[in-house]
Amino acid sequence: MASIARLVLILGGTSEARALAAALVASGVRVVSSLAGRVASPRLPEGEVRVGGFGGPNGLAGWLTEYDITAVVDATHPFAERIGESAVRGTALAGVPLLRLERPGWVPTPGDDWHWVDTLREAAAVVPSLGSRAFLTSGRQGLSAFAHASGVWFLARCVDPPEPPLPPRLEVLLSRGPYRVADELALLREHRIEVLVTKDSGGSLTSAKLTAARQLRVPVVVVRRPPRAATESVTSVDAAEAWVLERVRDHPHARP
Repeated sequence: MASIARLVLILGGTSEARALAAALVASGVRVVSSLAGRVASPRLPEGEVRVGGFGGPNGLAGWLTEYDITAVVDATHPFAERIGESAVRGTALAGVPLLRLERPGWVPTPGDDWHWVDTLREAAAVVPSLGSRAFLTSGRQGLSAFAHASGVWFLARCVDPPEPPLPPRLEVLLSRGPYRVADELALLREHRIEVLVTKDSGGSLTSAKLTAARQLRVPVVVVRRPPRAATESVTSVDAAEAWVLERVRDHPHARP
């Protein structure tokens, strides 16, 4: 297979980002994946890795120019709003093509008791009306939104320990997916969970909790995805790989 010398930046941290990095490296593309650094021990993708921010859109544009980046794929989490905005503005300043790779959101099935909200604060306001024992799977950085929720006991599942402010009645479970339906059913039963709180992250790694909630008739509070700046987007790793390969092979400095 031909070697493609051009460097591609993947804004990562998701399973899709890791899968894309692996596919591109196997195709001979030089890849650098950028991780935000919010997880202490992240799963590392294939290829080169950098950790930390770029310093906003201008900083990203300068970095793209300095390293002669051919293309950028924003494969960050659906709720990573800041880096998404920086990616759109920074690539525009540098004149580098940008693709958004975003997994489809979750869709309720008949019989699901889902309650859609726009923010975690709205979720905190809704939870007491649905149950007094809540399972929070919305990430450690959003727990402060529930700090003043009265009359509710919370089980929060996080990858890393959360920092205050936190709900006064809280048990923290440190864990990382993927999760199985049988285990999620056991967890909900063991802790007598009456309401589940989640963001609309999509994907299969953490969707077992929704199946478990459905089977146990547990209501689910779902935080909608925030709007993203308009840019070309795909929903599959294969489509993102094809997009990247088209651009690196069309680049005037790509090696035959």
